[in-house]
Amino acid sequence: MGEMAQKIVKLDLEQLQKVLNEAFAEEWLAYYQYWIAAKVAMGLQRSDIVREFNQHAQEELQHADWVAERIIQLGGTPLLNPDEWSRVAICKYITPHKFDVLSLLHDNLLAERCAIERYKKLCDLTDDTDYETFRMSRDILQEEIEHEQELEDFLDDLEAAKEFMIDYCSCETKGE
Repeated sequence: MGEMAQKIVKLDLEQLQKVLNEAFAEEWLAYYQYWIAAKVAMGLQRSDIVREFNQHAQEELQHADWVAERIIQLGGTPLLNPDEWSRVAICKYITPHKFDVLSLLHDNLLAERCAIERYKKLCDLTDDTDYETFRMSRDILQEEIEHEQELEDFLDDLEAAKEFMIDYCSCETKGE
């Protein structure tokens, strides 16, 4: 990182690199969580949900790239060993135990909410202390908020479909 660029960061660079490496690890875990969910998903709206999971996976991978670049700009090194990702991540990988889209959506929603909290804290930490990390964190936060909304929309749609089916089946049994 350039001399002037280092001077304008008003934070302990080692501590900031540590926090960014946690975020880096979490982005890789989020990428894998979406990627594997897209592979194993079953159920209603599967095609649309798989498409969304794949898009989110690519966006999480892009976030990992941005965070890695920032770590390097700050004079650090991104975590080199994937075994470290689970150890340092605060937002943990959620292993899918059920492959229905509803369970996978809930798992990914939990992960997105953790990511939102991660980047909110990173924005709070870097606001007026590290402009470039703040900008990056704000951009990622915006995408994580969009991911949360998209997952909630799918869950709402599935709930509406469930209610429709319950109503439809109860009408059928009543002979309506």
